[in-house]
Amino acid sequence: MATRFEFVLYGENAIALRAAAEEAIEEIHRLEAQLSLYRPSSEIAHVNSRAALEPVRVSPPVFALLERSQKLATETLGAFDITIAPLVRCWGFMGGSGKLPSENELAEARSKVGMHLVQLNPREFTIRFATEGVMLDLGAIGKGYAIECASEILREAGVASALLHSGTSTVSAIGSPPGEAGWKVAVENPINRPDRSTDTSALAESKPLATAILRDESLSVSAVWGKSFQAEGQTLGHVIDPRTGLPVAGAVLAAVVLPSATETDALSTALLTLGREGHESLSKLRPQVRTMLVNELEGTYSVENHGLTGTDSFCI
Repeated sequence: MATRFEFVLYGENAIALRAAAEEAIEEIHRLEAQLSLYRPSSEIAHVNSRAALEPVRVSPPVFALLERSQKLATETLGAFDITIAPLVRCWGFMGGSGKLPSENELAEARSKVGMHLVQLNPREFTIRFATEGVMLDLGAIGKGYAIECASEILREAGVASALLHSGTSTVSAIGSPPGEAGWKVAVENPINRPDRSTDTSALAESKPLATAILRDESLSVSAVWGKSFQAEGQTLGHVIDPRTGLPVAGAVLAAVVLPSATETDALSTALLTLGREGHESLSKLRPQVRTMLVNELEGTYSVENHGLTGTDSFCI
């Protein structure tokens, strides 16, 4: 999953806590081997290589995750879509730093994207693609799913207080730290990005956009920065809108809080893609959801909050 997973566990029995953490980490390694697009032996890689030719059977947990992904794609009107891989490749972000595709290349990639091209058979646990070139990529849901599975292992082992995170994208809280109402997790201010400012005094003075108090909840953050390139006077990033085939523009950061890390991972990507126009509808998808969206226009950032508190706007 190309990221670092870290755990913080509270409890009286250090040996039992270490054993539980090791089991949870082992589960993450197992899921990586099962779900990775880039591992030829994974179930997803096997689906990608064979499903256009014949139905491909997968394990029940993987099938359930694909069904969940299909439902999330429907709920977000296609803003979250695990068939995004052809577009990621077309824009040069699959193992590269990006490139501007031709109109024909983009049209060809778009014809291979969409969950309507994926046929799921719940009786046989099989997947079939409607056309050649369709490719699944669980990158926008896999880390959250792994964190959720690891959290369940810790709970089953009796861990009542823990914080798990994968890189800086998804955090999951079990219970709370001793004496606290919950785990305090900050959403970073974009001014702290090295490519945005070399003014160390500004970096030192900047505050987080928001601080979420998590108790048996998860927080995921999706952002456009990371892989990007310059073309035609624009900065084009690696987050692609599966509905248009174009890099996301306008929204630069999205944060979602829910009990399920699988859902926060997927829905933060969807919110970033939907942007301001879809924020209200996404914030109503789940009764417990809390969201934040940061939009950029000519160096001014505006912040929309639905349950996550923070600043309203700022300039860089």
